[in-house]
Amino acid sequence: MPEKPNQNDKMLFFEHLEDLRTRILVSLAAVAACSAIAYYYLDRILAVITAPVGKLVFISVLEAFSVKLEIAFYCGILLAAPVMIHQIYRFLQPALFPEEKKYFAIGVLSSYALFICGVVFGFYAVVPIGVKILLSYGSDNITPLISFGSYIGFVASLLIGFGCMFQLPVAVAFLTKLGIITPEVLTSKRRHAVIVIFLLAGIITPGPDIFSQVLVAIPTLFLYEISIWVSKYLYKQAPAEPEVELSGMDQAV
Repeated sequence: MPEKPNQNDKMLFFEHLEDLRTRILVSLAAVAACSAIAYYYLDRILAVITAPVGKLVFISVLEAFSVKLEIAFYCGILLAAPVMIHQIYRFLQPALFPEEKKYFAIGVLSSYALFICGVVFGFYAVVPIGVKILLSYGSDNITPLISFGSYIGFVASLLIGFGCMFQLPVAVAFLTKLGIITPEVLTSKRRHAVIVIFLLAGIITPGPDIFSQVLVAIPTLFLYEISIWVSKYLYKQAPAEPEVELSGMDQAV
């Protein structure tokens, strides 16, 4: 028969639940506070976001209000991300070994920094060129009339894509620690990676402009080279597998 959980186990379980509840409430409070701050400065934020396209229109009664709340919420998540990361770390800390704590902190902070770099790069290097190219398809009979919601959706999807693309070194580091990939594999597949990166750059970048495709591909290639370096460093740090001693019967065989 299965053993019944004792009272101490029940108390420990409810303590973890209470701790998790506290961490979630703190994270939600941080997002709410940062979203309120972002909404207060929303006019300045909108001036920066809409600079590549100029004036926009809204085609429904609630569109302008709802999209403004959406922008404030996205900005609040970005600003509150360090607080949420800290809460996750504090919750997982008792179950982590010292080495795992170090790698967790480095990995999460690196991921956050790279995501911000990807968002900044995408907004200042790709969005203006992409908007200019897409608007160039207009003519005397086709006048661009861009809605507020569609433009923000376009920019948000593009920036999230670049933020995820900049996670390549972190993903490679994680796969290297799991033993799934090695620096030798990354080095040997460099030529294939260049082709794939340029193909993806052509898909991500709007329009047939070669300059914008190269602008997207170059930092991705740079991230790939950084990923090789990170993989080599972690691969050297990995402990060697202990050799299994053969027993006398195995030696005889």
